Amino acid sequence: MTANNAAPATGQPDLQAVGVGKRYAAFTAVDALSFSVARGSFFSILGPSGCGKTTLLRMIAGFIQPDSGDIRIGGNSMQGVPPNRRPVNMVFQHLALFPMMSVGENVGYGLARRGVARAEITRRVGDMLERVSLPGAQQKRIDQLSGGQKQRIAIARSLVLEPTLLLLDEPLGALDLKLREHMKVELKQLQAAFGTTFVYITHDQSEALVMSDHVAVMQHGRFEQVGTPQDLYYAPQTPFVAGFVGANNRIAGRADTVHGQQVSLIGPGGLQVQARAMGAVRTGDAVEAFVRPEVVTLARDPTALVGPARYRASVESLLFDGANSAVLLREQASHTEFCVALPQTGQFADLTVGETVHFCFDPERAVCFAVAAATAG
Repeated sequence: MTANNAAPATGQPDLQAVGVGKRYAAFTAVDALSFSVARGSFFSILGPSGCGKTTLLRMIAGFIQPDSGDIRIGGNSMQGVPPNRRPVNMVFQHLALFPMMSVGENVGYGLARRGVARAEITRRVGDMLERVSLPGAQQKRIDQLSGGQKQRIAIARSLVLEPTLLLLDEPLGALDLKLREHMKVELKQLQAAFGTTFVYITHDQSEALVMSDHVAVMQHGRFEQVGTPQDLYYAPQTPFVAGFVGANNRIAGRADTVHGQQVSLIGPGGLQVQARAMGAVRTGDAVEAFVRPEVVTLARDPTALVGPARYRASVESLLFDGANSAVLLREQASHTEFCVALPQTGQFADLTVGETVHFCFDPERAVCFAVAAATAG
């Protein structure tokens, strides 16, 4: 998918943005953005701090009015519609649960504000707690809950109101790593079970890739690329997406030869690399190539490697992280640093700093961009 175009929705999309923009004096927070989100999908907006994702989410919620364009929810324009009249609920990073209320009172708060009968509130709260795997928790105090349970209560409080959209503003950011990993899976399962459209913003690529049907990568108020997690990871359309989504070895240089989509470039210290062109690349162009750590094959014996280019390197540092372990190498001729993922077989568990090794990679699994593409709108 290309910038400012989300995946085509099946039927009426639950969310559409049409040329939405927001400026603060000379700063453009959101730049004429257009996209749609399919009904019942999990859509994430991924980007660094200051890219405009929170401003966009708050415009969808109605807390900020756009300077231009239109936001449509369920096919209806939200122009002039205040936040409390929109079919939207929002879960914040700090959850905003009421500590003086019980779990049941927290979950039923919105229903009570709407004037729903007490017996109906009791029934719906009980059903919702069952669905978020907290049956019988109505009388518990908020301070009796774990971090993950509080997350589920915040989501239950929103979903009990049956919104068209559930907006989630980095809700896992305050959790510890182990709980965050668990909640990624749980949120994905909850969204699938309820079928409510989730719009999720995060700066954490792992959250976006694991949970989402589609992800928009945002930078400088615009979407650089929208696609499935697999699209973004394996076929990035811009240098920013290639560098931001997943780990990558970035090699800046100049295109020496170009044959169709195959580019041979010369990088720092005369390093020669072959990669697949993404977009137009011409001989002589300044380029950036990206090689993911897991596509690199490592060997002690260079004759064990098969590829158009084989490199000799010394081990600079060992980065042990169980199944995610890697090694930092220094290519000996050019002194270029490479991060290489270690196979999970334990084959290189005995590597030592200073040891000489060899590596190669398939040029089809490396991508190359003309530098001009990095500054294109």
